[in-house]
Amino acid sequence: MRVRLQREVDVAAPAEAVWDYVTDWPRQREWVPNTWVENLDVAEGLGGRFRAWSGIGQVAPGAGRGLSRRGVGFWDPMTITAWERTPDGGGRCEVLHLGAVVRGEGEFEVLSRGPHRSRFVWAEVVVLPLGRCGALGWPLVRPVVTRVIDRALRTMRDRVEHLVRTGTA
Repeated sequence: MRVRLQREVDVAAPAEAVWDYVTDWPRQREWVPNTWVENLDVAEGLGGRFRAWSGIGQVAPGAGRGLSRRGVGFWDPMTITAWERTPDGGGRCEVLHLGAVVRGEGEFEVLSRGPHRSRFVWAEVVVLPLGRCGALGWPLVRPVVTRVIDRALRTMRDRVEHLVRTGTA
């Protein structure tokens, strides 16, 4: 079963600042709970690849082999399947989730709302894991997932707004 989940947040920052922040994949650890991201090659633009470790436990740089992890979680390898920048500083990025746990498509979109405001949209269309059990459990899990994503988006908003206010964006 495939499900779609979309969440949005308004940001008091230019679209370009939001875009630059959310597409700096390793910085996702600053705003997405229990997630560490590493670039696998050029992770910007069509065909770029990166992977995220989501879980609980220690994650650290490995000896020349990317991130190593200790704990419970999963890898979410992704390939960028669309990358569009807009003249106003925003853009849209689509990824294909290729992992054993998370499979499907994701999309980030940054929409300009003027020179100092923007909207960030995060959408996922994923195949629920665990077959019929996953489909039956989704109504119970969805509110939790929604709260986690909403909290992440608020954290991202606060961080970008702070970077813009302090001139460090």
